[in-house]
Amino acid sequence: MKSAVTISLVAEAKGGPFVFWDDLPAACRHAAELGFDAVELFAPGPDAVSQSELAALLKSHSLGLAAVGTGAGWVKHKLSLTSPDTETRQSAADFIRSMIDFGGPHGAPAIIGSMQGRWGEGVSKEQALDWLKAALNDLGEHARRYNIPLIYEPLNRYETNLINTEAAGASLMESLQTDNVRLLADLFHMNIEETSIASGVKDGGRWIGHVHFVDSNRRPAGCGHLDYEPILAALREIQYEGYLSAEALPWPDPVAAAKQTIDAYRQLVG
Repeated sequence: MKSAVTISLVAEAKGGPFVFWDDLPAACRHAAELGFDAVELFAPGPDAVSQSELAALLKSHSLGLAAVGTGAGWVKHKLSLTSPDTETRQSAADFIRSMIDFGGPHGAPAIIGSMQGRWGEGVSKEQALDWLKAALNDLGEHARRYNIPLIYEPLNRYETNLINTEAAGASLMESLQTDNVRLLADLFHMNIEETSIASGVKDGGRWIGHVHFVDSNRRPAGCGHLDYEPILAALREIQYEGYLSAEALPWPDPVAAAKQTIDAYRQLVG
């Protein structure tokens, strides 16, 4: 398992659970100095940083790009894959496709979290899930051209009413036509929804392709009440070899949060 830390460039997401903010070169420098393997980037769109600039930054600091978020499509533009409006759903898919194209050349999968939307307001759960499945099938195949998966994230009940657990996520994966979509196991969301986070990891099993490494209160690992030993044991049991990426609040400040995360990672993973 490898380490990663989040960087947000989205002004509208201020106050959200991202460790570093705004200054991409400085964030990459800090990540490298602390010994992270990679960064995860939450960008306002595919034109936030040029491909050449991003490649140069990553190379100069010997960092990988673990994943790219797509949540700016919701935060900035209120786009959703399950909107009752056809044009909005199409715009949402187009935005995600552009982010796949942004991260793909660097081997980084795109994450669909908040852009999955929810059912209600005239849209049945069955209809919303049909729209979601169609989008995941299409976008998962689009990601395949870069030899990377698409990442789908079950969220807690306060953020979506579609898929809240890893077991439900695994059932969704099994129902797709594409085999190129994987689940994100976010320990914060799982702390709310799973009876046991370790059991949730096992429920996700082979479908888990990314992990958000964070504590119960969304502070850095070690600053809440999660017991990580059974969680790491479950990840080893399912033979997970991807990133443990810190999507955490910058508490008490970004550098301290990043240091706390990498220290916890080293203690748990070695």
